[in-house]
Amino acid sequence: MSLPIARFAALALLASPAAAQVVSAHQDWAALKFGDRCEARSKAVAAQRGRKAAFAALAFDVQGRVNGQFVARLSRIARPGSTAMLTIGSQPFLLVGRGGWAWSRDQRQEAAIVAAARYAGSMRIESRDSGGRRFVDRYLLGGAATAIDAAAAACAQAGKSR
Repeated sequence: MSLPIARFAALALLASPAAAQVVSAHQDWAALKFGDRCEARSKAVAAQRGRKAAFAALAFDVQGRVNGQFVARLSRIARPGSTAMLTIGSQPFLLVGRGGWAWSRDQRQEAAIVAAARYAGSMRIESRDSGGRRFVDRYLLGGAATAIDAAAAACAQAGKSR
């Protein structure tokens, strides 16, 4: 493992009241298990003082209904009606957003996001805050492919044992 697991364990506890199990950690990403849900997750590169810890995740579930859903907690609350744009490498994805959250639109988009995250070096999510100011949450993608595979495998294995 490239990075200390403690970094990802702390991130997991920030995001969910349920205890998270760290499945594996790879460079800038970790595979986490929250009961029946597994995620490949990373936190934004530059956490800004006084703001929520932004993170992005690709989620899976043990039933196989959720298979790479993209979800992000933004560093700021987005202005009502504003868009959230995810860019992986040079490929843009228009996300559904509400408040401080953004997520993928459908399964086709999720598959495209997973494929892009496997090969690009970085990604960013852009939106506008309640004051109309543009903000950007940036992420590195080192270790994303391995974390995605580990999260998917952890939920698939858990689903088989049921």
